[in-house]
Amino acid sequence: MTSEHEQDAPIARAFWSRGDGSGEIRKEHVDPPAQGHLLVDALYSAVSKGTESLVFRGGVPRSEWGRMACPFQEGRFPGPVKYGYASVGRVADGAALAPGTPVFVLYPHQTRYLIPAEAALPLPETVTPERAVLAANMETALNAVWDAEAARAGEIAVIGGGVVGLLTGYLARRFWEAEVWIFDPVPSRSEVCDRLGLRYAGDSVHPERFSLLFHASATEDGLRRALDLAAFEATIIELSWYGDREVSLPLGGAFHSQRLTIQASQVGAVAPSRRPGSRHRERLAEAIGLLDDPALDVLITGESPFEDLPQVLTSLAAGAHETLCHRIRYSD
Repeated sequence: MTSEHEQDAPIARAFWSRGDGSGEIRKEHVDPPAQGHLLVDALYSAVSKGTESLVFRGGVPRSEWGRMACPFQEGRFPGPVKYGYASVGRVADGAALAPGTPVFVLYPHQTRYLIPAEAALPLPETVTPERAVLAANMETALNAVWDAEAARAGEIAVIGGGVVGLLTGYLARRFWEAEVWIFDPVPSRSEVCDRLGLRYAGDSVHPERFSLLFHASATEDGLRRALDLAAFEATIIELSWYGDREVSLPLGGAFHSQRLTIQASQVGAVAPSRRPGSRHRERLAEAIGLLDDPALDVLITGESPFEDLPQVLTSLAAGAHETLCHRIRYSD
């Protein structure tokens, strides 16, 4: 039997991945905000193509079910699970922020939601709600650049020109004024690189060797390419998450004699060099502030209404190599 309280609660809609390559829209009850909480109406969200495709198809290894849970996840891996972490909305109710304040929240794809006030980060005036959906990816890139600070030298290579790879290259250029080469087989990445001030190397043979490389293709071939491009005592920052896939590498070759380093960078922990002065909230706030450049709009390659999310995830999980960030719209 439905209680009177449940009947009065506002109805929201949320996207759930079943973990078998399919998903659905479900109704959710959302309570009014109590003290210290905010009610948020979603404007946009973004699909994190790599991670959410893994979740969508049930590819999260059992050993990572706890560590890979997102802040407001419901359900359990492999599914059904309400998963996502790139929502932009406006405050609808709550005392902590004025109604109408645009905020970024690490929340799944849902039309309206209730959160602790500290989970909302107000957007600066220089960052539009449309572009703010890139915040979670920017935070991942920022953490990777922090992880690489001790190894930076000369020109830099990024293998994998997806959103995270391109944002990482963008920050390396913006922070260090470095020349950054993007290695990716998709020809349309050339125009994106031009807009972001990056060099596009495509998938061709490259004569240079690099002392610092970022790998973000989430493929075995990409990581092998990083090893081939590495100079003596180079560092490869590995941003990819392979899920339940195994990767084979030729570690009997130059990896050993060239004294190469492969270092994982994962956004769940703040880079060691920044831990004394930066918590997760401060890092995310800095990442949002770094979205002040209109050139970054080039990373949004498509937009769909919320109701189409099951079909959108099906398409993205099947490949969609031309797609960078696909934005979800919650109102017309």
